[in-house]
Amino acid sequence: MTEPIAADGSRPYDVQYPEAFREFMRQGWLDAPVPVTRHPAADHLARRRAALAAALPGEFLVIPAGTAKIRNNDVFHPFRPSSDFVWLTGETEAGSVVIIDPDGEGTLYVRPHTNRDTDEFYRNAAHGELWVGRRATLAEKTEQLGLRTAPLADLPEALARLAPARTRVLRGLDAAVDAAVRRWDSGEPGTRDRELAYTLAELRLPKDPWEIEQLREAIDATVRGFEDVARVLPADRGVSERLIEGVFGLRARHDGNGVGYSSIVGAGAHATILHWGHNDGTTVPGELLLMDMGVEGRTLYTADVTRTVPVSGRFTPLQREIYEIVYRAQEAGMAALVPGVKYADVALACNRVLVEGLFDLKLLPCSVDEALDKENMSYRRWTLHGFGHMLGLDVHDCAAARTERYREGTVEENYVITVEPGLYFQTDDELVPEELRGTGVRIEDDVLVTATGAVNLSAGLPRAPEEVETWLAAQRAAGPRLPG
Repeated sequence: MTEPIAADGSRPYDVQYPEAFREFMRQGWLDAPVPVTRHPAADHLARRRAALAAALPGEFLVIPAGTAKIRNNDVFHPFRPSSDFVWLTGETEAGSVVIIDPDGEGTLYVRPHTNRDTDEFYRNAAHGELWVGRRATLAEKTEQLGLRTAPLADLPEALARLAPARTRVLRGLDAAVDAAVRRWDSGEPGTRDRELAYTLAELRLPKDPWEIEQLREAIDATVRGFEDVARVLPADRGVSERLIEGVFGLRARHDGNGVGYSSIVGAGAHATILHWGHNDGTTVPGELLLMDMGVEGRTLYTADVTRTVPVSGRFTPLQREIYEIVYRAQEAGMAALVPGVKYADVALACNRVLVEGLFDLKLLPCSVDEALDKENMSYRRWTLHGFGHMLGLDVHDCAAARTERYREGTVEENYVITVEPGLYFQTDDELVPEELRGTGVRIEDDVLVTATGAVNLSAGLPRAPEEVETWLAAQRAAGPRLPG
């Protein structure tokens, strides 16, 4: 079977140029330097590499960016580098790899700018600069990132020089790197390397001031995106979920890198499907609309916000009752967020309010305390997920951290965490009254833990039910707008 893209970037249907044309293409090109702007986090990046080296002393650490993935045939998905790699280097080029020395210095192996004395620049559809744009020279890249650089072509030799007993590799991101180090494996492959993944995730848990500013910018853009959506959401007729997805996506692409994850736009009963992704439904006046959406900023830090709004503009009494239970649960969770609090205690603060609400609705088969018991947990039928998760370069940030540092650990200062309780009553759930079936409510905000408590970074979007109604009316009155 013919591969759609060969290793040299050529494709089966490419023109086979004559030598005369190839010689002609190598002539008459300027090769001027381009202005270089130092990465705004360059100093932070150096400190992060040093901290990682100190946490794993005497080791060489190999962290790949990852490689572009085929979407179909010879079309690639847009490339997004691994978050650990970005956190250490600030680089975003596919295929790049950083090797950090025991002293905390690093070498970034990257595909550099190429001159015009070979055919790659116009024939290689994957990497040729006439196809993908000019790349930085190694010197320009070093100036930009404050990091030693080397050609990506030198990486195999660099990997071959490393001693297995003193090297850890972040695996699963780059097949070529994995293949190069597979010779080291004995017993279970990659056993030593898991500690590298744990350590990176745990170092990334607290956010430095620059990271917090990046998150603020992504969240502020997300607020604008929700406003854009509210301005095109009619109160008296239906519109497609994909219209809402698209309007928010325009804001995300204009003000950031794009969306931080696939937007969830759940009209009516679709709101009860946690990871609803088809977005092929239609809003209905009188029903609720749940929107879980976040902008990924240009530095790849992402927001993650959910709002549930009444399409008609006002909650019905039953909708408000459910909404207020979720709102009170979120308030309780935010109030519990102080440095040193157990993650489980924040979850309990949220869940107790939800369970009390379910009890008042006469849905629980037992008492509140019995439902909250770990041997029972009947309430999870209608709450389904945890109270929140870490947020940063990933929407579910630091997921590789050890359980004792995350779900069984404590929340500390400068963690950014979502608080997102919800209630979901499925259309086919015979244990709830018919009038509740198909109702889903989630409220999610992005919260910074400070020395004195929680700061809601997404407070620009109202949460209290009456404030949501007022906000929705004001956005509709303002009318549609283009980003700018």
